[in-house]
Amino acid sequence: MSSNQHQGTDGITEQDIANYLANNPAFFERHAELLASVQLSHPHSARAVSLQERQAEMLREKIKGLEQKLIEMIRNGQENVAIADRLHRWTRALMLTADAARLPGVLLEELRHQFLIPLAGLRLWGARPEFAEAEFAQAVSADVRSFAESLSQPYCGINSGFEAARWLGEGAGALSLALIPLTIQGRSFGLLVLGSPDATRYTAEMGTEFLARIGEIASAGLARLLQDADAGDESAPTA
Repeated sequence: MSSNQHQGTDGITEQDIANYLANNPAFFERHAELLASVQLSHPHSARAVSLQERQAEMLREKIKGLEQKLIEMIRNGQENVAIADRLHRWTRALMLTADAARLPGVLLEELRHQFLIPLAGLRLWGARPEFAEAEFAQAVSADVRSFAESLSQPYCGINSGFEAARWLGEGAGALSLALIPLTIQGRSFGLLVLGSPDATRYTAEMGTEFLARIGEIASAGLARLLQDADAGDESAPTA
């Protein structure tokens, strides 16, 4: 028999009494003296308190819990606003970069600055011939291209010797990585890599929605560096 089904007088259980009191609130109006005489143990000490005091304590605990939830909601809201502001400033910097050759550098520099990312690099394949000597247009292996094509969302996790980690520079010491595919009309044309010496900065358990948005904006901006840049413009006239 459970604790709330203890046998009482003449077969009446505690649950029967609880149901009666719940359905007959006027009982305590008729027997108001009970509210003052009933003694309960205090939840945080050994002393006894009245029913009213116990109810007041429960109410205070409930209010405290609601206050903590409200504080957490406000904190989350403030953090979301701050992230949105950083994303806005990063996107604005990309849009204000008229020189296509400078765009990859601005993109990486502003990512590091706005989001406090220690390490960032990228590679594009299929860039226009005039960018052939640029660092972002250097050749990558078929494995990297195949990996980028296979990503339906950004990859986050420990750096287990990824080729892309070398784009961050010699001795960068990236222990965790975020690998973000750059795509246009479903076709991969590059890979953005974010790195950190903190092994817990990018983990397999973290959400990738924000990183995916970074990838979408970066893809839209960098697409103009491609040989077939007009392919990304669905409104471009056809022959």
